[in-house]
Amino acid sequence: MNDSIRIDRDRYGPWAVIAGGSEGVGAAFADELGRAGFDLVLIARKPGPLEETAAKTRAHGVEVRTLALDLLADNAVDAIREATADLEVGLFIFNAGANSYGHEFVTGDLTGFRGVIDLNVHRQVELSQLFGARMKEAGRGGIMLLGSLAGYMGAEHQSIYAASKAFSRVFAESLWLELEPHGVHVLELILGVTRTPAMERAGLNFDIPGMLVSEPEDVAREGLEHLADGPVWVAGGNHDAAVKRSGFPRAKIVRGAAQAMRALMNR
Repeated sequence: MNDSIRIDRDRYGPWAVIAGGSEGVGAAFADELGRAGFDLVLIARKPGPLEETAAKTRAHGVEVRTLALDLLADNAVDAIREATADLEVGLFIFNAGANSYGHEFVTGDLTGFRGVIDLNVHRQVELSQLFGARMKEAGRGGIMLLGSLAGYMGAEHQSIYAASKAFSRVFAESLWLELEPHGVHVLELILGVTRTPAMERAGLNFDIPGMLVSEPEDVAREGLEHLADGPVWVAGGNHDAAVKRSGFPRAKIVRGAAQAMRALMNR
């Protein structure tokens, strides 16, 4: 689609910051916002894909700054604070919460697990405070945190990742309560199976009959169009799945989802 999304640049602009903005859903956010006239700061670890996405976004006639940065670095938050100090940031999207280390918990490497927590919890919290404080003072803006259906229940080899996504949802709901009265919208955008480069590299089986598979462009558009509909929006037609995963009895639901996950992961 060539038409731009309907998102109020006066309310959420003129600058948007996307953490995890080099590929997949992050790149789709950049494209949508660029076409809507937003200037952008794109943050990602790999310079190559980051600059490629930036170049495509600049073609829409907007300014794009890039910050090739590992969010797990000790100086990551300070570097982002410095890089955005002169900008009026009206939208912050945290799209960096990948499962960087999946393993059976009791035999896993605690350092790897800590990395998942540092990325999905600590950096999300720190950056939400950095930009949220500015938005509260300005009396406008939006924060979008990318969540996952994985955050609705435990999963084999994803114990820490799933728990971190559950944290993200509850955190977003709390942040929404605190910032909504000050004109700042907060949304936890829940994703199901999405055809991203990261999921493709993980070897996911997208061809399971009946499985809902979303495209990054559709997810990004849906999230931006529902930014004001917080605190939680479930994307890609996965609302019923989220409701089901929230129910009882937990043993039956968790075991059933585990069987589906094994098929998805080709186990």
